[in-house]
Amino acid sequence: MDSKKYNNTKLFIGITKGIFSFILLFLFVMLGYSLRLEEFIRFHTQNNYLVFIIYVFAIGIFSSILFAPVNFYTGFYLEHKYNLSNQTFKKYVLENLKSMMVGLVIGVPILLLFFFILNQFEDLWWLVFASAMFLISVVLSQIFPILIMPIFYKITPLNDDELKARITKLAKGAGITVQNVFSFNMSKNTKKANAAFTGLGKTKRIILGDTLLNDYTKDEIETVIAHELGHYKYKHIQKNILFGTAASFLTFFLISLLYKLSISWFDFNNILQIAALPVLSLWAMLIGLVQTPIGNILSRKYEYEADRYAVESTLKPQSFISTLNKLTDQNLGDRKPHPFVEWFFYSHPSVKNRINALEKFAEAKGIVELKKEQLAEASD
Repeated sequence: MDSKKYNNTKLFIGITKGIFSFILLFLFVMLGYSLRLEEFIRFHTQNNYLVFIIYVFAIGIFSSILFAPVNFYTGFYLEHKYNLSNQTFKKYVLENLKSMMVGLVIGVPILLLFFFILNQFEDLWWLVFASAMFLISVVLSQIFPILIMPIFYKITPLNDDELKARITKLAKGAGITVQNVFSFNMSKNTKKANAAFTGLGKTKRIILGDTLLNDYTKDEIETVIAHELGHYKYKHIQKNILFGTAASFLTFFLISLLYKLSISWFDFNNILQIAALPVLSLWAMLIGLVQTPIGNILSRKYEYEADRYAVESTLKPQSFISTLNKLTDQNLGDRKPHPFVEWFFYSHPSVKNRINALEKFAEAKGIVELKKEQLAEASD
């Protein structure tokens, strides 16, 4: 099956790239190349912050060049091979350049802030930096839909009054007033379809891909929106913020502790030494291996809850099941991934497990979707 080959190929490449990156970074530090790079930069400037930024940029540029063929294969060739992409090569390059520029605008200040905090607070850097990252993540969540996303997509108010009325009604049932329902030109890059509930506070909004609006019925779109509203109803956003914040503080604490304990293994004696900083990334990668399945278990739990809410709030289980099937086919999702792969890598349950859970839930609740003719008879 194409979907199985597509997903297994991407998974294999992702795992291989992660392992190779870890080994390469480990050897870079262990064999002394990290120290040589720092010394080379210091030969030209003694400003610590400038040395740090040049050091990071040098590694970033090398990494980008090294993995460019792999990124091109997964991001462009593979998407075209399986007829999922609408991008020309020129558009692919431009989109990646935009992503890189946005990443630099956001990333460079964060890197400088990290280096400042590390130098100012030393052993307690993890506590201060984790606090700063929490505040930054809140700000980014607020500005993403109004400043960042428009860089990549044309976002316009939804002009379908009937669908907007349905969404407004659903939102009211979930305890939220929605004035911002938008569509975006997802089709400029991909044939895939999606919708999302994004933003915080006054910037929260529902966004629908044009591929979803063009290829799905109003009933199907309604169930997708109901699913997204389910996340709001059950306070998944707030829970994710709390869980993410706690995980962030714990992660930075563990990285700090392990970093300090292990720098002597690489012949470093100071946590402030720039050449030693890749050791932080090594520990972050290893800790990420443990965090990934834990975070995904929680995420899948939230998805099941949102699925149930979609059925309860719309009373349209078959429309939702139809939507899940169509989305899986359109996005070339793997219907039956290996159980371990789903447990470890999947933030959403497989469509097979989602549909099985939905059918059992609808049956237990006695929810039967009425057809149009039945609805007409009921209204008479």
